[in-house]
Amino acid sequence: MNKRITAASATAMTFFLLAGCSAGESVDIDGADGASPTGGTLVAAIGGEPDQLDPQKTSSYFSFEVLENVFDTLVEPDENLEMQPALAESWTVSDDQLTWTFTLRDGVTFHDGSPFTSEDVVYSYDRIIDEELSNAWKFAAVTDVTAPDDTTVVITVAQPTPNLLSNLGGFKGMAIVEKDNVESGDITTAPVGTGPFSVTEYTAGDHISLTANPDYWGGAPELGGVEYRFISEPATALAALQSGEVQWTDVVPAQQVEQLQSDDAIELGVAPSSDYWYLALNEAREPWNDVRVRQAIAYAIDRDAIVQATSFGTAVVNQLAIPEQSVWYTEYDQYSTDLDTAKELMAEAGVTGMSLDLLATSDYPETVTAAQIIASNLEPLGITVNIRQPDFSTWLDEQNSGNFDMLMMGWLGNIDPDDFYYSQHHTDGASNAQKYSNAEVDSLLDAGRVETDAEARKDLYAQAATIIADEASYIYLYNPSVVQAWSPTVTGYEARADRAIRFRDAALAG
Repeated sequence: MNKRITAASATAMTFFLLAGCSAGESVDIDGADGASPTGGTLVAAIGGEPDQLDPQKTSSYFSFEVLENVFDTLVEPDENLEMQPALAESWTVSDDQLTWTFTLRDGVTFHDGSPFTSEDVVYSYDRIIDEELSNAWKFAAVTDVTAPDDTTVVITVAQPTPNLLSNLGGFKGMAIVEKDNVESGDITTAPVGTGPFSVTEYTAGDHISLTANPDYWGGAPELGGVEYRFISEPATALAALQSGEVQWTDVVPAQQVEQLQSDDAIELGVAPSSDYWYLALNEAREPWNDVRVRQAIAYAIDRDAIVQATSFGTAVVNQLAIPEQSVWYTEYDQYSTDLDTAKELMAEAGVTGMSLDLLATSDYPETVTAAQIIASNLEPLGITVNIRQPDFSTWLDEQNSGNFDMLMMGWLGNIDPDDFYYSQHHTDGASNAQKYSNAEVDSLLDAGRVETDAEARKDLYAQAATIIADEASYIYLYNPSVVQAWSPTVTGYEARADRAIRFRDAALAG
């Protein structure tokens, strides 16, 4: 999903076979023997295998579930999604808002024992920019990144950049990496970070093992390690949790959430998320370049039915990107299901009897389930929906090449509106696969990037969001909930709105 979740940059969540490893091939790192550390190993079941473990190149959520515990960023979001110190212990901003000076923590080391310095920050950011990686757009306003000494990083921007901190720390795609690890090519399967755990074994198709970093700057984790197993079937993952084979999973059958809430043998975490799922019509093709046709489809969609079928009611219907609990929330309810209005718009556009190629993916079953409902919704408009459901890597290729009429996907881990509105809806946005272009929206999004007054900035994004929805650049469907389950023996863990899976404060009782 886009996020780099479908994240598609923040942004699309990809997962496909690990390059260079066949199923069952084990990668032992630094001679690790796989012995369980004294703190006990938490076994976690995740829904799929990472495509790779280079945080700056992957856009797979499954990768980030692992990498959240391996790498650090300069700053990081707390439970309220507000930026707090991480590798940078403090920072200042010049009066003209153009120079940000970060003071780094002393004594931080990478997992291989090499010292972390400001040069590692410069290298990491230059790599993203110079290689034009998927998150390079986060540096659009940055003109220079320098290291005047080992513990200082200076970032110069061309214009006030109120979301710089969220750009730098919103997710581990902006992690600080080690140059030797990158240049050796080992980072894809044997990454070296500064985080609370290090990767000690990767057996493709089966599991990834992490071991606690005793020298972690935030204090050694209580867990001795974490083992990630790849289990895509929710019923199988839940059965493994109930039997004690695993102690944590986010592969939870949505239809059993209500039942699990009263199950004392399982701790269930259900939290509102900042994610959203959407449809996008390819405006480079007729008749989807006609706003009336896009609006007709938006009126024909039954969001309530989609939410019930995909999440058994745990998600929340929303016609904009931002959920109600966010400070950026804007009320909008233009597109209640209205087939009469949909038919009128189609008639005005002079469009009758057509087929529509809908790109879903078998790797995210909710897209296929939703596509089937949408196909039924659009039949009264004379639209025959042909559903394609390739694996996600192929889905990404099809999206990026514009080979679709309509696609469905999600965008995950949103913090600042610029993180997604600019990328997806600005004419020059890096993830604007639907080829939407509106000069007024461009102007509003450009202004939002430099506005330092919080209320004025919120108003700019409210205006832009309304136009984006009015013109159906995206047809928004719902905000999902974060649903995770773990054994009562796991303490110190909480489900987060940004889906960051942090085990550094977790422990196993007994």
